[in-house]
Amino acid sequence: MEANAQELASGQKVLEAQPFSVLLGARLTAFGDGAAVLELDVRDELRQQNGFVHGGVLSYAADNALTFAAGAAVGPAVLTAGFTIDYLRPARGETLRARAEVVRPGRSRVVCRCDLLMVNAEGEETLCAVAQGTIAVATSASAAAASAERPPEPTGTG
Repeated sequence: MEANAQELASGQKVLEAQPFSVLLGARLTAFGDGAAVLELDVRDELRQQNGFVHGGVLSYAADNALTFAAGAAVGPAVLTAGFTIDYLRPARGETLRARAEVVRPGRSRVVCRCDLLMVNAEGEETLCAVAQGTIAVATSASAAAASAERPPEPTGTG
């Protein structure tokens, strides 16, 4: 993924404007060329009763990473139309990493996929879920006007 520092800073600014993302402590670590990587450090409040990262946290990360990847490919006026997630194993680790990329960009819809990985203290990744999503490209005059007034803003439903 070839992202420059300006693209990454712009994407991180958008993420920081999302109160829920701030609450979770999410950060964008890569953004550009139709791909995005979203990370968050796991803390006790993000776990379910058996000590694994809660499935809703994984869904949040997939949703936002998918939408940021689409935004990196087609521009800022994007919204999640829908996504599916398959949980493969319990999410255990220090850091949740959502790595998303565009599969097929289109004028009105962008198909993306996302690997959800848990990273342990040694930096080893374990795949714990996969997601695929369809991201809608907003075409209304109001969306165009809004995006012209501020920096690029991929926006997930989460």
